[in-house]
Amino acid sequence: MKRNAIILAAGKGTRMKSLNQEISKVGFEILGKPLINWVLDAAKPHITGRTVVIVGFGGNHTSKLVEGKAEIAWQHEQKGTGHAIIQTAPLLEKEKGDTLILSGDVPLITESSINGLLELHTKDKNDLTILTAKLDNPFGYGRVLRAPNGEVTRIVEQKDLTGKEGDIREVNAGMYVVNNQKLFAELKNLKPNNKQGELYLTDIIGLFKERGYKVGAFVLTNPDEMLGTNDRAQLTEAAELLKKRINLGHMLSGVTIEDPNNTYIGPDVKIGQDTIIAPGTTILGNSVIGIANEIGPNTYLKNMKIGNNNTIIFSHLVDSEICNNIKIGPFARMRQNALVKDGSRIGNFVELKNTTFHEGVKAGHLAYMGDAELGAHTNVGAGAITANYDGVNKSKTIIGKNVFVGSNTTLVAPLNVGEGSYLAAASIINRDVPKDSLAIARSHQENKEGYAIKIREKQQKK
Repeated sequence: MKRNAIILAAGKGTRMKSLNQEISKVGFEILGKPLINWVLDAAKPHITGRTVVIVGFGGNHTSKLVEGKAEIAWQHEQKGTGHAIIQTAPLLEKEKGDTLILSGDVPLITESSINGLLELHTKDKNDLTILTAKLDNPFGYGRVLRAPNGEVTRIVEQKDLTGKEGDIREVNAGMYVVNNQKLFAELKNLKPNNKQGELYLTDIIGLFKERGYKVGAFVLTNPDEMLGTNDRAQLTEAAELLKKRINLGHMLSGVTIEDPNNTYIGPDVKIGQDTIIAPGTTILGNSVIGIANEIGPNTYLKNMKIGNNNTIIFSHLVDSEICNNIKIGPFARMRQNALVKDGSRIGNFVELKNTTFHEGVKAGHLAYMGDAELGAHTNVGAGAITANYDGVNKSKTIIGKNVFVGSNTTLVAPLNVGEGSYLAAASIINRDVPKDSLAIARSHQENKEGYAIKIREKQQKK
């Protein structure tokens, strides 16, 4: 059966109290991933039809976040959840099958729970199935009332509870799967019967029951999955729960995380067995890490590809690749497609930008290599830099294998240094260096004996 999805993402998120008027609530991030994309990724394996995200406040920003993942429907006026669903009619009204309706600010929802909701809906041949949870303290939530046969009869909001209804622990989680054609037929019958004058999606339940349609409910195993993120405190609470879920998964897969409370790993990160993650480490984006690495403490990685048997400490590495048997740090930086091949060494306060180190290259300390390619087993002395920017253009430095770059050498790009060459310390190299040459580019030293005494005497007279 065809399955579509609608994600509600038009809310302003006033309680986030952001000065940025371009970002919507679902655009806030947890572990480097926007809230809306947590929900989309959980739903994606189950959707065989169309996916539509309803946007409103900050809609342009949200649209960019889901580009290529979903179609967009605009809710220009905030007139309730039912009104929001109606905005998808031009896209979905004629579609057959079922439609999954999710909230874009519920990042804890899992693929497994969505699967359970859909399986129950199909097995029981429901027309509408509600996602629910049983809470120890259900105060403030709409309670789910069931008939003796288990079918849902209605949802009663907190302010409308009477008698023993307040003792009911099962609450509405605000997510549904519903027969698509029956949904859009009944949306036309919604009435704004409330003080706000809004159209509520929950009123669909009563309309379905009036038509004799079958309404059921799937109870979440873990009630945390229904938690929304309406303010910064709830955002942090959700982030903590997701962090624990992700870290536990890696540890059960053979990764050592020395301090899970102070380790932050994004949902799309992959880490191989026997890798050790030390405290204070953050790994985000689409990072892929091999086996038997030692990472951290206090290291930041984003969109990194890392091989096996590497050591990385106190470093900031993004959008780059490290191969195997490499030592990085402390206080190293890599960015913009830097590549370090097997057996190399990147020491303290060394930065690589759009640079390739071939096998066995060593830059021990205090160096900047930008827009460069260094051949195998080249050594870079302390304080060496590539001067790769002339104020308008970036130019490349190419250094052959087995080159010795002396300390405090400046390589002015564009430049080619032949293999086996020596560049004398403190030189400014701005012309190509042939193979197996010694390049010296500095003024000769002159010693003026006794002149320091004259300087001191002159200073004392002032």
